[in-house]
Amino acid sequence: MACEATVYARAGLMGNPSDGYYGKTISVLFRDFAAKVSLYESPEVEIVPSVQDRSKYASVQDLTADVKKNGYYGGIRLMKAAIKKFSEYCASQRIRLPKRNFSIRYRSTIPRRLGLAGSSALVTATIRCLMEYYDVDIPRHLLPNLILSVETEELGIAAGLQDRVIQVYGGCVFMDFDRELMDRQGYGRYEEIDTALLPPLFIAYREDLGEGSETFHNNVRERWLAGDPEVRQAMKDFAGYAQEARDLILAGRGREIGPLMDRNFDRRRSIFKLDPRNVDMVERARSVGAHAKFAGSGGAIIGTYADDDMYDALIRVMRDGGIAVIKPQVDG
Repeated sequence: MACEATVYARAGLMGNPSDGYYGKTISVLFRDFAAKVSLYESPEVEIVPSVQDRSKYASVQDLTADVKKNGYYGGIRLMKAAIKKFSEYCASQRIRLPKRNFSIRYRSTIPRRLGLAGSSALVTATIRCLMEYYDVDIPRHLLPNLILSVETEELGIAAGLQDRVIQVYGGCVFMDFDRELMDRQGYGRYEEIDTALLPPLFIAYREDLGEGSETFHNNVRERWLAGDPEVRQAMKDFAGYAQEARDLILAGRGREIGPLMDRNFDRRRSIFKLDPRNVDMVERARSVGAHAKFAGSGGAIIGTYADDDMYDALIRVMRDGGIAVIKPQVDG
């Protein structure tokens, strides 16, 4: 028996990074980049290394370039942690897994360390394959929690539910992580939004930088846990932008969310020290009349544009900075 799962890249449309702080967000999944996991029966359990897990290089310079692009970790630790968590979940639910071993491998086109949820895509695809292989059903509203636990509990990576929710549900989703709701039922309120209601979107990214979600979120969480009033208020503000955007989109006024994206970014800049090259991408977009914000933790932005002339201007102004621009194929 063989299984394959494909999970696409994510962009935070509004409200991020408040998802890990009892806030509200809107995210979209887009098909331009994907992580694919394949699993097939074999005598032993084996995680087959991908090119991103290689340990042999042509030169020191080749190794250095690879680390700058992909970081120090490939996907094996994520898959190993996902398999462990899946096994423990099944044990906790008294689900007996048949003694059938497997080999599992992955490939991913999601640019690394640019905040497009490549890690969670790999974990999600791994668990989906395991669910199919062992014929295990995990309720959709609970599955993001299991996926999140792989990184937060097993690997100590600070993260929120947003990426996992959108990669489980697909399309476009408004998420409310109200604290009372989360404490009561253990998961948020997830509302699927018709992608036809979204305004024209673009995504711009550069592969010569990226700080990684772990680095970006850790200090913020410490400040939030310490009760820093500025961080606490910022998270409420982000949630408010998401709620306003949701209401506009559902009212058929999706083209009006651009200014909220600008406010989301400006609020983020007010409390975080941002890489100037990330700020430069947003400012380039604004220079031609577009609206933009971070798609995730940095390295990529998502925005809205008025028409094809503005999109062409975006391409020109971004090209000058070595930045790629795409019209995302929103899943849905």
